[in-house]
Amino acid sequence: MEELVAPIALESPNLALEDKSSTITEKAKRPAPREAGCRIEGFVRVKKVPGNLVISARSGAHSFDSSLMNMSHVITDFSFGKKITPRVMSDIKRILPYIGASHAKLNGKSYLTDPDDHANVTVEHYLQLVKTEVMRSTHQLIEEYEFTAHSSLVHALSIPVVKFHYEPSPMQVLVTENPKSFSHFITNVCAIIGGVFTVAGILDSILHNTMRLVKKVELGKNF
Repeated sequence: MEELVAPIALESPNLALEDKSSTITEKAKRPAPREAGCRIEGFVRVKKVPGNLVISARSGAHSFDSSLMNMSHVITDFSFGKKITPRVMSDIKRILPYIGASHAKLNGKSYLTDPDDHANVTVEHYLQLVKTEVMRSTHQLIEEYEFTAHSSLVHALSIPVVKFHYEPSPMQVLVTENPKSFSHFITNVCAIIGGVFTVAGILDSILHNTMRLVKKVELGKNF
């Protein structure tokens, strides 16, 4: 392991200014370790226009064999917009139970490739975003991005990469929470009670008329 992370000897200032050929540069590079991996964490600021986020392997000290590169990866957390706390998300789901279902569509998913079976494989993720704004009764504006994800494996023409192609929708969803007053509650209760009495009156009238008709039929048979 120490040989893999050993420091690279610094060049003299005179050699650094010289124009070196690509042959010398390639000879100075070491082959990249086959079983090495990495963990990527952070955020990227992007504009609200379609674009690509490409993750590839590059090194000034190592050379890469594209036929042996394995772009398998596991996505722990991938989302757009500001982080929403679990408490706020719980309050939002109280208003909209379905919201948040597509907030982190790729979380916890694994995408595995095997260079022995398929060499030079690039993993592409196509994401379509829709912005959702929730205006709460406290005049707090919450923004989140719902997105759909479609993943595929394609043959790489050069070095395999992991590509996230995102495409924001020109439309957005606005949800406003309007609290109902106590008078509205009283009106609904009165409407329910009135409806119950009305239905009860109709049923009583039907039952009364049916009983009268049955009695008339019985009296007709007796005579």
